Amino acid sequence: MSKIPSKELIESVHRFPGPYTFKAIGLSDQYFVARVVAAVREEMEYETDPPVETRSTADGRHVSVTVELFFENADRILLIYERLLTVPGLVLLF
Repeated sequence: MSKIPSKELIESVHRFPGPYTFKAIGLSDQYFVARVVAAVREEMEYETDPPVETRSTADGRHVSVTVELFFENADRILLIYERLLTVPGLVLLF
């Protein structure tokens, strides 16, 4: 399973405030995308779903979910990583 990057690593390669992109790859079941979106939405306390991009593998076994959000600092990014690691069906997170 994926590891969460350290706060120091995130801060060394990203400028804040600014955008940060999460990519979750998981088993292509009926609800994986919805679970990822819900995890991000709940952690960010959004009233609506954040914009996402999805892409399925050629064989349809896996799907990637890409979410780009704006952050003031790395603290909330770490919370979202922790939350996404609990999503059922997750195979890879970066």
